[in-house]
Amino acid sequence: MAFSNNITRAMKPFQALPKGLRQRALSLIFGRVVPYVGTSGLLYEEITETRVVVSVKNRRKVQNHIHSVHAAAMALLAETASGFVVGVNLPDDKLPLIKTLKVDYTRRSSGDLRAVATLSQHDINRIRNEPKGEVLVPVVLTDATGEQPVNCEMLWAWTSKKRS
Repeated sequence: MAFSNNITRAMKPFQALPKGLRQRALSLIFGRVVPYVGTSGLLYEEITETRVVVSVKNRRKVQNHIHSVHAAAMALLAETASGFVVGVNLPDDKLPLIKTLKVDYTRRSSGDLRAVATLSQHDINRIRNEPKGEVLVPVVLTDATGEQPVNCEMLWAWTSKKRS
């Protein structure tokens, strides 16, 4: 039996849609769950148990004073992709929490941005089976030139939803 949680069950009805329509529909739904994500116009391009790809267009609502994607929007993009790859693997009785969000800005970005967060099968097994823990989620954020304007490190924890 395949792993199932609130996120995977919410995604299931949209799997038969064409890719572009599915991406927009899921982005709209998840943007309502996390309003800041919706306001920023993030697009969920790919969601699997091992990889989540999220992008943002370089539009006015996410720009800084030099017309590139704002530093906070870059951090949001990386945090969203990494949190989602953890969340898609997390049992319903667990809560994901960001512990460390490290973003080193190395160069000016150009155009739209894309974040790819991945998990190993070992980390997925830990998230699904350990009552609590933490995992460092690799995230690669690239711009329209294919370069990485930032280096990211996202440390996520999970714990029981019920307080002891």
